[in-house]
Amino acid sequence: MRKKLLTIVLTGLFSTTAFAADLYVRNAGAGGAYSTVSAAITAASDGDRIIIQPKTNGSAYVENLTINKSLTFVSETIYNKYFIQGTVTINPAAGRVVNISSLSSGDFSIYNITASGSTTGGRTTINLYNCYLNNVFTNKTNTTTNISGSTVRGSLVFSHGRITANKAQSIVANTIETDTTPATTDIEVYGNKSDFSIENSQPNYNFKFYNNFCSGFYVFSLKSGSSNEIINNTVYKPNAGDVAPFFINLNIANAGNINIMNNAASFVVGQTNACIQNNSNTAVVSATYNVFTNSFVTQGTVTQSNNSGQVNMNFNNTDYTISGMNVNAGNPDVSYTDLDLTRNDAGHYGGSNSWANYWPADSGGKPQVNYLLTPRTISSGTLNITGSGFSK
Repeated sequence: MRKKLLTIVLTGLFSTTAFAADLYVRNAGAGGAYSTVSAAITAASDGDRIIIQPKTNGSAYVENLTINKSLTFVSETIYNKYFIQGTVTINPAAGRVVNISSLSSGDFSIYNITASGSTTGGRTTINLYNCYLNNVFTNKTNTTTNISGSTVRGSLVFSHGRITANKAQSIVANTIETDTTPATTDIEVYGNKSDFSIENSQPNYNFKFYNNFCSGFYVFSLKSGSSNEIINNTVYKPNAGDVAPFFINLNIANAGNINIMNNAASFVVGQTNACIQNNSNTAVVSATYNVFTNSFVTQGTVTQSNNSGQVNMNFNNTDYTISGMNVNAGNPDVSYTDLDLTRNDAGHYGGSNSWANYWPADSGGKPQVNYLLTPRTISSGTLNITGSGFSK
């Protein structure tokens, strides 16, 4: 018998970061610290870390912040957020990286995180972890936004990046401009809860929407020649709407492919009874192994096979769970098997990007996974497992 060596490669799960200097912000400047975050930003240099003490009784640092350097912001008290009552504006610059962890904007809808403009000559990267925010508007040219483990009370609007394990009112990949310094990765939206839709309205990148719980998927733009995926999501739409829960209506007539697979859905019929609606002549849409509580109906050109309607399933919009005949209803190919190595379950718990990788999001205040990809097949004797996480 021939024996083959199996090599397991873990990428990005463990890393250490050296900061140039630590600057402290504390209430009233206690212990020689800065009394405001703005003062610390002014004093800091690229690569520094600003450590912010949460004020007692949840009081806020009342100030608007302008971040014009590559800086990291963290809480001084583990598992506790610091409260900034003000708008956070990030000024772009080529190579600039801004990391913000454990920030709370409170319940003030006027205070948002924004990118002030486009980046020229390179890219700006914004990383947001374990935050409580009102709106995020970072949909600027040459800007990557990675956000994980956060609650966004309003809209999360970005132009490129990885969005994982967040709760938001809506999630939108949006820009009308062309990136002059393109990123090398796709748009990835994995394991999120969106009260409304998850939407693509940008023409620069392939998108991958996996294992989300939301009320629908809307596609208004495609990258020319792109391959895009809407896989293993749960769509629950208890109120009647104007369009189908999977809706394609391109504003820019670029040609591209959209693969809709292994999704579980239930919706109240409004102006259309279609499950998938393709109003575009240039979007090539395929639908396979999707299950609906509704009768399975499509509108427009959709290549379809192995889809089912009138399927008995139960949806819980509070616990974000699904049960019933979605079990083992997904694509039987081994590359889509579940975490327990059984056949794919249609819906957000199915496949290697399962919702279970990310939730519950705050289990005992432990560090959290914000990306995990465990392929189901081995190539040339090597199994590449890619993942990352963050501490709170």
